[in-house]
Amino acid sequence: MAKVFLGFKKGKRVEDGHPWVYSNEIERYEGDFEPGDIVEVYNFKGRFIGKGYINPHSKITIRILTRDINEEINEDFFRRRIQAAWDYRKKVIETTSCRVVFGEADFLPALVIDKYGDYLVVQILSLGMDRWRDTIVKVLKEIFKPRGIYERSDVPVRKLEGLEERKGFLTEPFDTMVETEENGVKFYVDIENGQKTGYFLDQKENRASIKGIVKDADVLDCFCHTGSFSLHAGHYGAKSVLGVDISEHAIEFARKNAELNGLSDVCKFQVSNTFDVLPEWVKEKRQFDVVILDPPAFTKSRSAVESAIRGYKEINLRAMKLVRSGGFLVTASCSHFMYPELFMEIIMDAAKDAKKTIRLVEYRNQAKDHPVLFNSEETLYLKFLILQVI
Repeated sequence: MAKVFLGFKKGKRVEDGHPWVYSNEIERYEGDFEPGDIVEVYNFKGRFIGKGYINPHSKITIRILTRDINEEINEDFFRRRIQAAWDYRKKVIETTSCRVVFGEADFLPALVIDKYGDYLVVQILSLGMDRWRDTIVKVLKEIFKPRGIYERSDVPVRKLEGLEERKGFLTEPFDTMVETEENGVKFYVDIENGQKTGYFLDQKENRASIKGIVKDADVLDCFCHTGSFSLHAGHYGAKSVLGVDISEHAIEFARKNAELNGLSDVCKFQVSNTFDVLPEWVKEKRQFDVVILDPPAFTKSRSAVESAIRGYKEINLRAMKLVRSGGFLVTASCSHFMYPELFMEIIMDAAKDAKKTIRLVEYRNQAKDHPVLFNSEETLYLKFLILQVI
């Protein structure tokens, strides 16, 4: 097995537990290897750090799989890791629909596995993990005995690893329009063509948290996508719900989901750009008891943070003006680079400019099936606030 040595004062994060080794941290190689092979990683003093797979063509050159020099990376390794991830989920969350493996946070970097009822969706983001694709599928069949497995590795980040985007069946073909359930709410998931792996599972517990504030309320759900928050509001007794999204495909799905739950009379949806309609409705002095903002990531890099700040401030300021005094704003950010402290500052600035007083009711992160690994700050990305607006 080839050995990789880090440079002087390089790789401190990796020694402290972060799973990534960047190309500029490597001093030298000993031994031959092929891209995707398992290598041993040592610090500049020759102390063993861990084993991981290597791709010299990627900026993230090595992703650590184990810190145990005696642990072999083989089929049984993947069986143990996936079983451990599943055992954790069964203890901390309802598992009808959930994330089974969350990459680095489950010590399987660049691997995502989502469960929708009896179906699994696999997403592989790196060359090293792609080498173990067949092994992963074999283990999933053993542990879950799913009705079907589908791959959604159709993501641009694979190009950075020298891989093509890919999606398709990993078992016998099946109907990829899957019906499942979350918090007592039924929904359809398009695992072949939907966003990510078909649904945003990371807000599962946050959607349940709105139960108390939406009862008998008029609710506006912005960036509603396929209606997840809207449907929960209707399920929890909202008087009326209006969901808004720019995607006609998403709105069509939201209406189907409302019909599936018998909520078509309560939950209405329209295709609109939230950035356009919020200022119009403020001018019209429209009011809601609860406004929900769950936008897509406004930034995926540090360089775009400034524009993201403007975007988040704009929508939150407008939303606060649409909330009746004493009502609630539910607001979220899934941008990793929008750090919690910065997000809170933006919300406070928006309240100041909107001439509103806000009280924090609850602060939350992503669901427990998306655990945060303290050694890897990238695993903490979702911020979720419930605020009372006065």
